[in-house]
Amino acid sequence: MPFQKLGLSPALATNLRTLGYQQPTPVQSQAIPVVRAGRDIVATAQTGTGKTAAFLLPVIDRLVERKPTGCAALVLTPTRELAQQVHGVFRGLAAGTGLRATVVIGGAPMGPQISAIRDAHVVVATPGRLLAHLRESGVRLPGLRTLILDEADQLFDLGFFPDVKRIVALLPATRQTLLFSATMPPEVARLGHSLLRDPAAVSVGEQGKAADSVRQVAYPVAVHRKVALLEHLLERMDDPSVLVFTRTRRGAKKLAKTLNDAGHDVGQLHGDCTPGQRERAMGGFRSRRFPVLVATNIAARGIDVRHVTHVVNFDVPAAPEEYVHRIGRTGRAGDEGDAIVFVSPEEAPILKRIERQLGKPIQRRRVEEFDYDAPAPPTPKKRPRPLAIAGAALPRQGRPRKPNRGQGRR
Repeated sequence: MPFQKLGLSPALATNLRTLGYQQPTPVQSQAIPVVRAGRDIVATAQTGTGKTAAFLLPVIDRLVERKPTGCAALVLTPTRELAQQVHGVFRGLAAGTGLRATVVIGGAPMGPQISAIRDAHVVVATPGRLLAHLRESGVRLPGLRTLILDEADQLFDLGFFPDVKRIVALLPATRQTLLFSATMPPEVARLGHSLLRDPAAVSVGEQGKAADSVRQVAYPVAVHRKVALLEHLLERMDDPSVLVFTRTRRGAKKLAKTLNDAGHDVGQLHGDCTPGQRERAMGGFRSRRFPVLVATNIAARGIDVRHVTHVVNFDVPAAPEEYVHRIGRTGRAGDEGDAIVFVSPEEAPILKRIERQLGKPIQRRRVEEFDYDAPAPPTPKKRPRPLAIAGAALPRQGRPRKPNRGQGRR
């Protein structure tokens, strides 16, 4: 079904052609008519299948027709990166329509956000910062007609649901609510339905499964050889755009430094980055100035970059859902991509759980010319601390003791 048959406005049809959209994805084909009809909706679809456009297109279409004077639609997302991604998609789809959107996230000054909220037709926000504005800044959204909960499973899993409920209590009671997610565990569905009225259900693909366009492979390797194997693979990739996931912020910083020192142009994205650092890392990765981006799970749902060729799980993620969301950063919108996971012997049981969720084994592979058996580098010895003696304080190493002031005096 072409987009024209969905009844979207000519302005939207023009922007879709400019952006290279040709045919709606299954979730778009099913969700857009429901949203245009004014019904609440619970929609689930695999990562990378076009859920963002599935809710933005009908919302923009309605706003183009009705020309609101204030904020008419609110999108709540769990992370700053995802909020910025949704805002970027909106700008492309709404180009030339006169519609304005703003991003409301933590780490940015609140004053300019107040003015931007009052001037915007669509607000994309994380719950904590928006709730602060609603409670402390005197911000009100009396003209709101549509509330969208994006990546609802993560919104509720991360403990945002109390904030979401508080926000909903401050919104107009007469509104349309749209809930979109890649997975829908029963407890999340129960929480979501408490906010909706007689919602239509749209479900595309198998929940918790990776898209067929993603080729998956696992490399068994000792922990101390993971960095060397990653460098080996990077050197053999043609025109790569590689997203590398680590389990911790410390691991991301250490790996990014090691790769940079080895001559790779690498960006990093994790919880210790400032908003400016995050924007520079994402901008560099999107423009391909950084062929490699090392990130923690904050990027698992906040990156929509079509040219990601490889996703590398440097550490096996703790939960199958994390794995599915990570590898969903490649093979998006029907494109093909490669997902790689480095698995140490200690991580093998975790990978088995992921395979049970996927319903199939992940192919194991070895690189013939790589030295898997190289020994681990020696651990640097720590300087032993001087033993404490009861009743006496030892002088600091390397510093002479100062004489007592009265020493040598009679």
